[in-house]
Amino acid sequence: MRGFPRVIGCIDGSHIKITSPGGNDAEIYRNRKGYFSINIQAVCSADGLFQSITARWPGSAHDQTILNNTVVKQRFMRGDFANGVLLGDGGYTCTNYLLTPLRDPQTEAERRYNQAHIGTRVKVEQLFGVWKRRFPIMAYGCRLSLTTVLPIIVATACLHNVAVRQGKPQPPANDDIGEYIGMDDNNYNVPAGNRNSDHVRRLFIQNYFAPP
Repeated sequence: MRGFPRVIGCIDGSHIKITSPGGNDAEIYRNRKGYFSINIQAVCSADGLFQSITARWPGSAHDQTILNNTVVKQRFMRGDFANGVLLGDGGYTCTNYLLTPLRDPQTEAERRYNQAHIGTRVKVEQLFGVWKRRFPIMAYGCRLSLTTVLPIIVATACLHNVAVRQGKPQPPANDDIGEYIGMDDNNYNVPAGNRNSDHVRRLFIQNYFAPP
């Protein structure tokens, strides 16, 4: 994936707008943008497929919190993917299995790492864009009960994969939907990883991005 070694997927979150579910817990569904949503988390493959989707967390949930409670993390912790890594944005903590961009690259190797990281991770952002154009309800929002919305989200992700595998053309660009996708901002920082995580990233940069 764009010259970034060992990557098996890119991870990110995306908000699906919903109406207020009501009740005592309604406010936990209100996200940082001020509207009610489900914060879905997906892992994207190089060919624009959903490798994994989690669609059950309220809009106020942090991306890292969602990841911490997924089978994806459990499988990485078990070593199911050998030395494979995920790429995520600043909404995640850098670990030995999930690499994030450097906040302030200083060396040529660090800049090359960041450029390759950004150029590769864009795949998951493109996936969300195509998915929401293919199923506009994912862009405009679902005015249905939560028990109905959650399986619809997963079903549309599965149908997207079917369309990609069958070679269906991508839906045309839609500026109106683009505005709704642009509202989707999960890229907020989390506390930096521990020293071991920073060491893992530095070693990765040294091994794969430093000049010979």
